[in-house]
Amino acid sequence: MQDLQSFTISDEQPHIYRLTHLGVEAQRRGCGVAFAAEVSGLLFGGTKDWHTGDHLAGAAGRAGLDLDDMEKTIAADGSHQSEVEENQEALQRAGHWGVPTFVFRGEPFFGQDRIDMLRWRLEKEGLAKGS
Repeated sequence: MQDLQSFTISDEQPHIYRLTHLGVEAQRRGCGVAFAAEVSGLLFGGTKDWHTGDHLAGAAGRAGLDLDDMEKTIAADGSHQSEVEENQEALQRAGHWGVPTFVFRGEPFFGQDRIDMLRWRLEKEGLAKGS
């Protein structure tokens, strides 16, 4: 967890595994960018207690996903953490250190405020919106 006023990062990160595994599952379902945009909005947009209630379910729904189904798949599958670790290695190879970072054709898009720019770039390259 991070205090967005002081930028102090806690040694305890109680939500990181759930979020990263959900991100992997969203990507596997073809909605990774949409899910990242929705969840980033919760995290960095000031949603109080974003991890409680139906905040994440709402974010997943807006991205075209079902949170309960995703979590059942994650629990049954067991391969999500290894994919997170592979992505961490790719992030380091791209010369970056933080999330969210996306790299498309060698161009990094760092920070939740760059997700719309990434979407624009993907659409410009022919990826249809919503695909």
